Amino acid sequence: MPDLTSSITVLMLWAVIGYAMGSVPFGVLVARYWGLGDLTKIGSGNIGATNVLRTGNKRAAATTLVLDGAKGAVAVLLARAMAGEDAAQVAALAALIGHCFPVWLGFKGGKGVASFLGIVLALYWPLGLLLCAVWLVVAKLSKYSSLAALIAVGLSPVLALVIGHGQVFVLCSLMAALVYWRHRGNIAQLRQGTETKIGAKS
Repeated sequence: MPDLTSSITVLMLWAVIGYAMGSVPFGVLVARYWGLGDLTKIGSGNIGATNVLRTGNKRAAATTLVLDGAKGAVAVLLARAMAGEDAAQVAALAALIGHCFPVWLGFKGGKGVASFLGIVLALYWPLGLLLCAVWLVVAKLSKYSSLAALIAVGLSPVLALVIGHGQVFVLCSLMAALVYWRHRGNIAQLRQGTETKIGAKS
């Protein structure tokens, strides 16, 4: 029989590793590198790519998007390679929590969309590509990054079942709930018609 204590220890280890990787505030670091100022005091104050775009620097925003997605994906891929699928899912959730609540910034982090997509791409790339396509279509039509994110993330558990990858249903549901919680202000603004559109300065 497998050693239960050892298995739990391994999962806890990957939770810590996943959190540490996810908590790296790439948006803040990229903005500092490009001389854009303190990202937490720009626009919405969020550390994600959408807020970096509000500085007018598209390259910095694209870099932030890629790095925020990559840190989640790398956490998943490392955990899977070294400890299996259960560890990969634990690392995935922990990485998203790390991005949203990084210890380095007083637990005030991003909203998790790029990290979410990177994580899902690493877990099961067809689902990840499908969610990216949903985000792109909704963002193109609505001009609202938050609305595109909410629809793509909200559909993730259902689409996971539809395309035959139900083993990530619970994980996607938990991650979607976290992303929705982080977007509660955006949801209110969307209802009021005051949400900022993509590319707007404030």
